[in-house]
Amino acid sequence: MEGSGSREPVLDAKSEVTSQLIDFQWKLGMAVSSDSCRSLKYPYVTVMLKVADHSGQVKNISFEMTVPQFQVCSLTH
Repeated sequence: MEGSGSREPVLDAKSEVTSQLIDFQWKLGMAVSSDSCRSLKYPYVTVMLKVADHSGQVKNISFEMTVPQFQVCSLTH
Protein backbone atom coordinates (compact mmCIF):
# COMPACT_ATOMS: atom_id res chain seq x y z
CA MET A 1 0.00 0.00 0.00
CA GLU A 2 1.39 3.42 -0.95
CA GLY A 3 2.18 5.73 1.92
CA SER A 4 1.77 2.97 4.49
CA GLY A 5 3.05 5.26 7.26
CA SER A 6 0.63 5.60 10.15
CA ARG A 7 -1.18 8.94 10.27
CA GLU A 8 -2.98 10.07 13.39
CA PRO A 9 -6.29 11.89 12.90
CA VAL A 10 -6.19 15.56 13.76
CA LEU A 11 -9.34 15.24 15.85
CA ASP A 12 -11.54 12.22 16.41
CA ALA A 13 -14.89 11.78 18.15
CA LYS A 14 -13.24 10.99 21.49
CA SER A 15 -10.92 13.99 21.50
CA GLU A 16 -11.62 17.04 23.59
CA VAL A 17 -11.07 20.51 22.26
CA THR A 18 -8.70 22.07 24.76
CA SER A 19 -7.88 25.36 23.06
CA GLN A 20 -9.56 28.58 24.13
CA LEU A 21 -10.37 31.33 21.66
CA ILE A 22 -8.93 34.58 22.99
CA ASP A 23 -9.44 36.90 20.03
CA PHE A 24 -11.12 36.77 16.63
CA GLN A 25 -10.53 39.43 13.98
CA TRP A 26 -11.30 39.58 10.30
CA LYS A 27 -10.71 42.00 7.49
CA LEU A 28 -11.91 42.27 3.94
CA GLY A 29 -9.30 42.58 1.22
CA MET A 30 -9.20 42.89 -2.53
CA ALA A 31 -6.30 41.66 -4.61
CA VAL A 32 -6.24 43.36 -7.97
CA SER A 33 -3.24 41.57 -9.49
CA SER A 34 -0.23 39.43 -8.71
CA ASP A 35 2.98 38.41 -10.42
CA SER A 36 1.26 35.28 -11.76
CA CYS A 37 -2.20 36.66 -12.54
CA ARG A 38 -2.90 39.95 -14.29
CA SER A 39 -6.40 40.48 -12.97
CA LEU A 40 -7.87 38.95 -9.82
CA LYS A 41 -10.59 41.42 -8.76
CA TYR A 42 -12.13 39.08 -6.18
CA PRO A 43 -12.57 40.08 -2.56
CA TYR A 44 -11.36 37.80 0.21
CA VAL A 45 -11.57 37.69 3.98
CA THR A 46 -8.50 37.27 6.19
CA VAL A 47 -9.33 35.67 9.54
CA MET A 48 -6.93 36.07 12.46
CA LEU A 49 -7.40 33.93 15.56
CA LYS A 50 -5.57 34.05 18.85
CA VAL A 51 -5.94 30.79 20.80
CA ALA A 52 -4.48 29.47 24.04
CA ASP A 53 -3.76 25.76 24.41
CA HIS A 54 -4.26 23.73 27.60
CA SER A 55 -0.88 24.90 28.95
CA GLY A 56 -1.72 28.56 28.37
CA GLN A 57 0.61 29.03 25.41
CA VAL A 58 -0.92 31.53 22.98
CA LYS A 59 -0.77 30.95 19.22
CA ASN A 60 -1.75 33.22 16.36
CA ILE A 61 -3.47 31.50 13.45
CA SER A 62 -4.47 33.24 10.24
CA PHE A 63 -6.05 32.09 7.01
CA GLU A 64 -7.93 33.47 4.02
CA MET A 65 -11.27 32.48 2.58
CA THR A 66 -13.68 33.72 -0.02
CA VAL A 67 -16.53 35.99 1.01
CA PRO A 68 -19.16 33.23 0.43
CA GLN A 69 -17.12 30.82 2.60
CA PHE A 70 -16.95 33.44 5.36
CA GLN A 71 -20.69 34.07 5.13
CA VAL A 72 -21.46 30.36 5.52
CA CYS A 73 -19.03 30.08 8.43
CA SER A 74 -20.48 33.11 10.21
CA LEU A 75 -24.04 31.80 9.80
CA THR A 76 -23.23 28.39 11.27
CA HIS A 77 -21.48 29.69 14.40
